[in-house]
Amino acid sequence: MVKKGSDACKAKGDIGLIGLAVMGENLILNMANHGFTVCCYNRTTSKVDEFLEGRAKGKTIIGCYSIEEMVANLAKPARVQLMVKAGEVVDQFIEQVIPHLSAGDIIIDGGNSNWNDTDRRIAYLKEKGILFLGTGVSGGEEGALTGPSIMPGGRTEAWPHVREIFQSICAKEAKSGAPCCDWVGDGGSGHYTKMVHNGIEYGDMQLCAEAYFLLKHIGRFDNQKVHECFTKWRTGDLDSFLIDITADIFAFKGEGPSGQEHLVDYILDAAGQKGTGKWTSMNAADLGVPLTLVSEAVFARCVSSLVDERREASQILAGPADIPPAPATLEQDIRDALLASKIISYAQGFMLLKQAAVEYKWNLQYGNIALMWRGGCIIRSVFLGNIKEAYDKNPNLANLMLDPWFTNKLRECSAGWRRVVALGALSGVPTPCFSSALSFYDGYRSARTSANLIQAQRDYFGAHTYERIDKPRHQMSHTNWTGRGGTTASSSYNA
Repeated sequence: MVKKGSDACKAKGDIGLIGLAVMGENLILNMANHGFTVCCYNRTTSKVDEFLEGRAKGKTIIGCYSIEEMVANLAKPARVQLMVKAGEVVDQFIEQVIPHLSAGDIIIDGGNSNWNDTDRRIAYLKEKGILFLGTGVSGGEEGALTGPSIMPGGRTEAWPHVREIFQSICAKEAKSGAPCCDWVGDGGSGHYTKMVHNGIEYGDMQLCAEAYFLLKHIGRFDNQKVHECFTKWRTGDLDSFLIDITADIFAFKGEGPSGQEHLVDYILDAAGQKGTGKWTSMNAADLGVPLTLVSEAVFARCVSSLVDERREASQILAGPADIPPAPATLEQDIRDALLASKIISYAQGFMLLKQAAVEYKWNLQYGNIALMWRGGCIIRSVFLGNIKEAYDKNPNLANLMLDPWFTNKLRECSAGWRRVVALGALSGVPTPCFSSALSFYDGYRSARTSANLIQAQRDYFGAHTYERIDKPRHQMSHTNWTGRGGTTASSSYNA
C-alpha cells in the first residue's frame, strides 16, 4: 500500500487502473501479487482509502485521488486500464484521461464493451496519437484475482507494452503452462471474441438448466441426486467450470425457513441478462451465421422473465395427457445430449468467429482463441484442448463438427440426444437448446433440405428467383407460376 504524498508515491507505476468495483480491485491485487506496481483511482475517492487500508495494505499499490495524479505516477508509455461500466461511462473516462496523456500512451478498456464502440474509440484516439486496446476479461471475481482469461485486441503497436503484465496475471493452461492470453487482432476483435465467449456462456448455462429440469421432472431426481449426477460429470468429456459450479449449487443449503433447505429451490425462475448474448445473436443474424443455440438461450431468458404470465398460463394451457415413464438410460441420455449440444454451441461460436474474420478483415487464430478459453474463463472446459488441436491440425477447418474427434463424439451421443429431445416434447418439459442443437445438426448434415420449397414460394409471390440443381450455382431463374405474371424478376439478394 502506498498513500498519497508518501515518498513511495514517487515510484513509477507499471500500470494505472480506474474503477474499484469487484473486477477492478481483484485485477489490481493480481497485478501486485505478480510484482507490478499499480496506481489505482476511483471516482468516489473514499473507496481508494478503503482499499488502501483493507485488501491493498502492504502491497505495491499506489492510491491516487485524481486522474492527473495517477498518470503522473506512471512510467512511460503510460498504461491506463478502465474497469468501468460499458457504454457512456467509458467515453466519459476516456475524455478525462486524454488531457494527461502524450503520444504513444495507452488506454485499455477491460470491460464488456460492444466491439463497435471499440472500433470507434480506436479511430478517435488514433487521431490524438494515443493507442487503444479493447480487451475482453473473463473469469469473474475469482478469475480476476487468481488468473483470468484475457483477450486483447486493438492497436497492434500497444501489445508489446502490455504483454508481460497480461500474460503474467492471466490463467495458465494446466498441462503446458501456456498463458490464457494472446494477441487476438486489430480493431474490435478482442471485445468481439469476448462477446462470442459470452454467447457460448449463455448457451452452456441454458444447457445445464435443461439437463437439471429433465432430471427433476422426468427422472424425479431430488437435489441431492442432481448434485451427484453433475458431480459424476465433473470428470471426462464434460469436465468444465460450469459443470463444477452447478454441482456445488445443488449441494448448497441455507437461507431457507429452517436453514436446511436447498437454496436453489428458493430462487425465482427469472434469469437476468446484460446484453452480450443478445449482441452475439444479433451480429450472427447480420452475418448470416446460424447461431441457433445461443439465440434460443437468449430467448429462453426472455421467456423466463414472463413470470406472472407463465403462472397464469399454467392454469389455462394444457400439457400432454400421458407422460411416458423415465427410461433406465435417462441419466446417460441427458449426459449425451448435454455433451453433443455443447459441441454444437462451440461449433456455432467458431463459425461466427470465422465469418467475422472475413467480414471485418481480422486475422484470427482459432486454436489460440481456444487456448485462451482453456483456463480462467467461465466457459473453460476440457474439450477446448480438442478444439485447439483441431485447428492446429487444420487451420482452414470448415466446421468443428468435421474434425474426427468431434465427429465421433457426436456419433456416440446421437441416440441418447434424440431420446432426450423426444422425451422432453412428449413430457411437456421445454428443451429449447437441446432441441435447436439437434435441429441444427440434422440440418447441417442434410445433403438436401426443404429450402427448395421456400425458394419456390418466394419466386411465386415476389418473383425473387431461385437456383436450379441442373444449372450452375448463382445462375438465377424465374417462373411465371400463374400464367398471369411476366418475365420480369426481382433482384436477387441474401437476407
